[in-house]
Amino acid sequence: MHSHAQPELVSPRVRRAKGIFDDENLDLLSHVLDDFIRIPGTSIRFGLDGIVGAVPGIGDVIGGIASCIIILAAWIRGVPYVTVARMVANVGIEVVVGSIPIIGDMFDIAWRANRRNYALLTGSLYEPRKHSIRSWIFLGVLCALLFVIMMLPMLLLAWLANGLMHQLFGVNVQFHTWF
Repeated sequence: MHSHAQPELVSPRVRRAKGIFDDENLDLLSHVLDDFIRIPGTSIRFGLDGIVGAVPGIGDVIGGIASCIIILAAWIRGVPYVTVARMVANVGIEVVVGSIPIIGDMFDIAWRANRRNYALLTGSLYEPRKHSIRSWIFLGVLCALLFVIMMLPMLLLAWLANGLMHQLFGVNVQFHTWF
């Protein structure tokens, strides 16, 4: 007698550590990292991420590593990949801009990547289609912005090369033939 047992299909994402990555714990983590301290007499709030980010050199990297806990939880809980990519972009923006002295620290406090990512996590679990579309739009705008930032130095270099060629050899390079 042959029994034809069907193999169990396992989700590619692990469903362990459910208690650690539940909404209550992740909300508390994002609150502690981003806004648990209020400056008296103001509405300005900041958390450990803002404090640690003030340490030159490694503060923002340490804050970014702590922020990865929420991203890991989102991946484990089955958040769509586009939303996870948006969460990574939020943390990346916070780490890169936050590494600028003084201005970056103020940006860290205002950006609140962990609160944003927690909102993305819960929203994409309870309204997945709405948040996936917004994440695609965000990533599209971010890619376009990065493309423009990448092209600006190239255009500046081409303009300077044209000026140099004109000064040295009396030659004008026509840019419209390049594009």
